[in-house]
Amino acid sequence: MNGINGAASWSQASTPEGRVYYYNTQTKATQWTKPAELMTPAERALANQPWKEYSSNGKKYWYNTENKTSSWEMPQVYKDALAQSQPATQPAAPHQQFVAGGTASFSSYPQQRDRDDYGERVGPERQIGYGQNDTNGSRAPTFQPQSTDPDYSTFEEGEAAFIKLLRRSNVQPDWTWEQTMRATIKDPQYRALKDPKDRKAAFEKYAVEVRLQEKDRAKERLAKLRADFGTMLRSHPEIKHYTRWKTARPIIQGETIFRSTSDDTERRQLFEEYIIDLKKANVEREITTKKSAMDELVGILKGLDLEPYTRWATAHEIIQSNERFQGDEKFQSLSKSDILTAFENHIKSLERTFNDERQREKNSKARRERQNRDQFLSLLQELKAAGNIKAGTKWMQILPLVEDDPRYKALLGQTGSTPLDLFWDMVEEEERALRLIRNEVYDVLEDKRYEITPKTTLPEFLSLMSTDRRTDSIPPDTLTLIFHRLLEKVLRRTEDDKHASERQQRRLVDALRSRIKHLDNPTVLPTSTWEAVRAQVAHLEEFQALESEDLRKQAFDKVIRRLKEKEEDAEKEREKDRGSKRDHRDRERDSHRDRDRDLRNSHSGRKHAPPLARASRTPEPDAYEADRRKAMADRERQYRKSSATGLSPPPRDRDHDRHERISSKHADGRSTARYDRERKDREDERERLYRTRGDPRGGRDELDYGSGIGGRRRRGGESDGESEGRRDKRVRRERERRSRTPQAPVVPVKDEPAVHSGSEEGEMVEEE
Repeated sequence: MNGINGAASWSQASTPEGRVYYYNTQTKATQWTKPAELMTPAERALANQPWKEYSSNGKKYWYNTENKTSSWEMPQVYKDALAQSQPATQPAAPHQQFVAGGTASFSSYPQQRDRDDYGERVGPERQIGYGQNDTNGSRAPTFQPQSTDPDYSTFEEGEAAFIKLLRRSNVQPDWTWEQTMRATIKDPQYRALKDPKDRKAAFEKYAVEVRLQEKDRAKERLAKLRADFGTMLRSHPEIKHYTRWKTARPIIQGETIFRSTSDDTERRQLFEEYIIDLKKANVEREITTKKSAMDELVGILKGLDLEPYTRWATAHEIIQSNERFQGDEKFQSLSKSDILTAFENHIKSLERTFNDERQREKNSKARRERQNRDQFLSLLQELKAAGNIKAGTKWMQILPLVEDDPRYKALLGQTGSTPLDLFWDMVEEEERALRLIRNEVYDVLEDKRYEITPKTTLPEFLSLMSTDRRTDSIPPDTLTLIFHRLLEKVLRRTEDDKHASERQQRRLVDALRSRIKHLDNPTVLPTSTWEAVRAQVAHLEEFQALESEDLRKQAFDKVIRRLKEKEEDAEKEREKDRGSKRDHRDRERDSHRDRDRDLRNSHSGRKHAPPLARASRTPEPDAYEADRRKAMADRERQYRKSSATGLSPPPRDRDHDRHERISSKHADGRSTARYDRERKDREDERERLYRTRGDPRGGRDELDYGSGIGGRRRRGGESDGESEGRRDKRVRRERERRSRTPQAPVVPVKDEPAVHSGSEEGEMVEEE
């Protein structure tokens, strides 16, 4: 029962190429080899032995899968398997069952399956079987019909015969298996395959093949129709790549090829495919045209005289004005961006060429400069070999020897090392070689305990060096150079010691001068003498530190000279103060005289003014008065707020502070009346300006509105020219006074900021 169920789970199918494979409906597995459940006994017997049968060019051979050998003759094992797989011939049963359609089977299971298939289709009333009773209860007679089933030697032949039956019966691939059986069961070839499963598998294989054939025929028909349809559409040049189906249909609907298919969807699909091909061809054509235009544009750019730094705007104008560019229509397909791309590539090429050329020039220049340096080094080597360059040699000694040499002139003006640098490099090498010899000389001097002094002579030094084997082979020129350097070092050290002693002496003199200057009882005066002061400082350390009496008297003379200079400066300052006081009194007298005259003139003008003058001075309505008052109130409120937070000092009484300052200055006695009067004048002027700005419509300075009545109130009857001249004169005198009078050495006290109206809009100005 398990074998039957296992065989029922496998089904046979084939690929579109016709290759058979097997599919398990339960496990969903597929395989190329035939499952054991579907194998016949002969196939199982052959599968259980290692030899397999194959064919090559129609000739059979056998291959052993275990030892990998092959044979053209059938092996004995294979023959035994074939003999075992052949069923033994059984005698005919005495009572065989008759089935309509007549088949004789020696297997009980297939026979039962055939009876079942037939019984299901012909009905129970037409079944006549072995051992069945009729309606009366008696057993029907049995008979043995002659077998008409076709017999094929192989399974493939039987399957081919069954498939041929299906073709002959015109079985459609969309039929079911039941429909196929009804159409073919009466044909003897129906039993070419004994197993109903094989028949159904052969039917499925046939259906797949028929579907593939139909699909291939449909493809061939569609390919032929596509070719004919394309030929038809190409015969209409008015159909472009941008033509739509609704526009092209009226044009081609009268064509025979158009009517060869009735499916409008298929027609439209073929048309769309043709339009896609047209679009591709158009795109390729545009690309080819554009590429050709770009290539020619590159040639035009190469022919133009463009520099690597040419700008795009200039180049675009040159390209547009080119006759070749204007005369060829293919350039119309290029956009401005395409032209810019070609220009950028051309400029990059020019820059690359330019940079390569510059790099070659740079490399050539560097090579030439290196050769010049090498030649100059060879010149220095020649001078060194001649003994002209040694340690300590100066450039000025070598310059006359090389200034006319072409190797020196070739090195001038080029980058890198200069002739002077190369010269000092060679001198440095000589210096390094000299240091080793100098160290030997130092060792000899140290061993001999010989000290070089400013009085040491060169012969003494040379004779000393000749007595030691370490220095007796040193050239005399080298020893002479070392001796001069040692002598210079000794002289420099002696000079430094002298300067240090002089500095120490000056410090001692300054210390004694400071003690003399700060003597208290009695104090040193410009009339004091050295003998009197000497007795007071003789016991001091500063006095005893100086060993020379001249140095001690020198310190005293410095103190006396400084005291006399201070007296002269004080006398000059007193003379200057007396002169400035006289000038101030004169200026003050003139200013009082001018103020009295102005006051008299103002009173006289007001006394003789006509009665209508008061009417002319009627104030006009001020449109900004409310805004100005509001701004003043806001400013005052802000000021009080800042005073409360401590960010600015609280308001104070200006008159009270001014009187306190004046009284304190009088009580002090150190300030003069001149500074008090000047400060009072400044405060009065500031107060007058404050009153005038606070009330611009009142006071003395009235504006003339054209009536000619109130205009003379400004200066009490004076003319404008006279008042202007007097004002200029007063300003000039004030400037002269300030330039001559020195500022008082007192810190000015800041007054309380006054809030004035700065404009007609009510803008507030804080005067410091």
